[in-house]
Amino acid sequence: MTQALRLAINGASGRMGRALLTLVREDRRFELAGALVSAGSVHHNTPVFPELPVSLRYTHDWSAMTADVVIDFSGPDGLVEALGYCTAQRAALVTGTTGIDASLQARLDQAAQHIPLLHAANFSLGVAVLKRLLRDAAVALPDWDLEIVEAHHGRKEDAPSGTALALGDAAAQARGTNLEKDAVYAREGRPGARRSGSIGFAVVRGGDVVGEHTALLLGQGERIELGHRATDRSIFARGALEAAAWLAGRTPGSYAIDDMLQARLSR
Repeated sequence: MTQALRLAINGASGRMGRALLTLVREDRRFELAGALVSAGSVHHNTPVFPELPVSLRYTHDWSAMTADVVIDFSGPDGLVEALGYCTAQRAALVTGTTGIDASLQARLDQAAQHIPLLHAANFSLGVAVLKRLLRDAAVALPDWDLEIVEAHHGRKEDAPSGTALALGDAAAQARGTNLEKDAVYAREGRPGARRSGSIGFAVVRGGDVVGEHTALLLGQGERIELGHRATDRSIFARGALEAAAWLAGRTPGSYAIDDMLQARLSR
């Protein structure tokens, strides 16, 4: 039997961290080695699973654990700490932290020279497959119009979503163009005829929608709709665990969810 991977979760008291903790209890691929929280967190030194007679405690002390792989859903400052630990211990790092500036991105790139590192804005495996399908369709149908429609709950502050932008960027790159030049984010009044080659975005906000993304490729007399609908936030935690299991033990480098999917196709 393969030995369980020692897993540490950074940002363990957050929404994604709690979802990961719930799942990892039943996942025999992993042994929970650490549940990291920020300095001064009210959760520090409290039991992770209080219903168990012996339970790991939330901590800010990275030196108190040994991990093969770290999953990070914290923030830029927390990611810096995770990078320091993983680089020193040669542990793999999976991170979904957002708000990464140029300086932190440079640190990620540097760390990837020494450890296997996977950063993604969305850990849904279904979205990753959608992106692959859209790339293929965009290349096969270069003259078809492309519109991306996304819907999220009413509390989401940014628009379009990071996933919608990633889909548009994948299509633009597949066609050899640039999303910054091709994107159209709003239409009102009399904007005129649709510009050839443009990629339009439409946004819906309301209710408790977890996340829906649809790519519309529109030709003359026909159209293709490629879509993904998330109904449970745990899919993102499941995807991160899949990424951690796949990444641990790999050679140093910068990886993406798409690399994991490609490895599955190559089996």
